[in-house]
Amino acid sequence: MEVTGARDPGAGFSAGPAAVRPGGGIAPVIELRDVIRVYRSGPAETIALRGVDLAVAQGEFVAVMGRSGSGKSTLLNLIAGDDRPTAGSVVVAGIDLARADDAARAELRGRTVGLVFQSDNLVPFLDLEENVMLAARLAGRTMRTADARGALQRVGLGERSRHRPERLSGGEQQRAALACVIAARPPVLLGDEITGELDSASAALLLDLVREAREHEGMTVVLVTHDGEIAARADRVVTLRDGRVVGDGPAGDGPAGDPGRLS
Repeated sequence: MEVTGARDPGAGFSAGPAAVRPGGGIAPVIELRDVIRVYRSGPAETIALRGVDLAVAQGEFVAVMGRSGSGKSTLLNLIAGDDRPTAGSVVVAGIDLARADDAARAELRGRTVGLVFQSDNLVPFLDLEENVMLAARLAGRTMRTADARGALQRVGLGERSRHRPERLSGGEQQRAALACVIAARPPVLLGDEITGELDSASAALLLDLVREAREHEGMTVVLVTHDGEIAARADRVVTLRDGRVVGDGPAGDGPAGDPGRLS
């Protein structure tokens, strides 16, 4: 699981002042307007997203669901700044990623957006403590050894801080990667199928940690998933089908919150 982003252990999280729209009112942390993404290979083209509108408020937990090929991962890559829309706008923390240059998008990924993926990206030749401190340094933050150990303690790995990733189970590696999030303090946490390779107990623990980050540290969370447990814990479920938003509402409220219809 790859992760960049989070907070100092034991300290309160602050995502900074919310952006204010020019005409007044608080702007969403994430806002997509009429986003189209077309991939072309020679004469062939694939339309991954077709006029998607989406707004996510600060501190909100949104699950994005849909069948394979519905556009979920494309949506996440656009929000992370790893891709650009063919048309429309993608604004994250006040930065229009459709117009931002590579340096601005890299800055966003390093300091604003934390990325959590199904397969971890811990540095294999560093122990867990060193991995956590590296994540903080890459985010432009200074971290003491005691704070790195505190981050690992929060995810139940305090006694394994000097172990390298190869000595951990898959679930422990993912918890270690989440500790890297805690170290880097991102206002926005994005995840793609983070429980896909975990047993039910490990998945539940990982979701508890993500929810804690959202509730106690102010993170805005967007998770792409097929997992009904994630959808049940989210504030909203956004459903994609064939590149379009076909449902957007509270978890469990109609088709948008019915993960069983899409898995």
